[in-house]
Amino acid sequence: MGFELILPFLRPIEHLILDEEISEIMVNGSGRIFIERRGDLIDVPAARLTEKNLQVAVRNIARALGDEVSEQQPLLDSRLPDGSRVAAVIPPCSIGGTTLTIRKFQSRRFTAEELVRIGSLTPQLLEALREAIANRQNILISGGTGTGKTTLLNALAHFVGDAERIVLIEDTAEIQLEKANLVRFEARREQPGLPAVTIRDLVRATLRHRPDRIILGEVRGGEAFDLLQALNTGHSGTISTIHGNSAYQAITRLSCRRSQRASADHLGGEELFIKAMYCVLFGCPGEWMLLDEAH
Repeated sequence: MGFELILPFLRPIEHLILDEEISEIMVNGSGRIFIERRGDLIDVPAARLTEKNLQVAVRNIARALGDEVSEQQPLLDSRLPDGSRVAAVIPPCSIGGTTLTIRKFQSRRFTAEELVRIGSLTPQLLEALREAIANRQNILISGGTGTGKTTLLNALAHFVGDAERIVLIEDTAEIQLEKANLVRFEARREQPGLPAVTIRDLVRATLRHRPDRIILGEVRGGEAFDLLQALNTGHSGTISTIHGNSAYQAITRLSCRRSQRASADHLGGEELFIKAMYCVLFGCPGEWMLLDEAH
């Protein structure tokens, strides 16, 4: 079950939602519609949704997904049963009209060998990464939006030994991994009557569940400090991703001390990073390269 929950409210763009080559649909407040197909953003001038119909659609979609959108709560961030994401912002927070973005869950899973075949990885890099995983070295995958960070993490995670206990932490469940001893944790945003459960909360909780490997879908905030501490206290072999438009930006985000520094007697972020990280991968669309090593 997935798109059938929202299709009754979005008939004018039904053909876009059902097109398997389209990974994301973006309806701007101006009424213009853009799609992402094979990594390219494309304007779709023939498709149109009026503001009245769009706002009615967003409210109905929210109710269908057990959520609510109103002037008091103008943001929608929900997930369909198939894993696809539906996000919306209504006026007055969205100036010029309602904004709606649908990000489809990608059921197509690339193996590492397929990534080599299509040219995203070189055979030499794949062999180096396979060896790094076998040797329990830590891997950080960095890149901008749409570079395939999750796709690569998904492929590499399958090289983890079947006998190992894996704890997989995600903001939104996207990684497709089948292992006998796999524990999956997912963050929860704040809801009426329910507090938020953050990635940082889950990283801390993970350490009490005897993980052999920690796989972190994406490092975004304060959990970076806890992750680096875990890596420096025996929890090696971690695979994680981070958003960064350059390798320097990715490393800076991970190693920054700011609020992640709990007290003066902790190692600083940069020193933690140098001690913990083995290799940093940086990707642009269609290509990955090994950029840095630290022992």
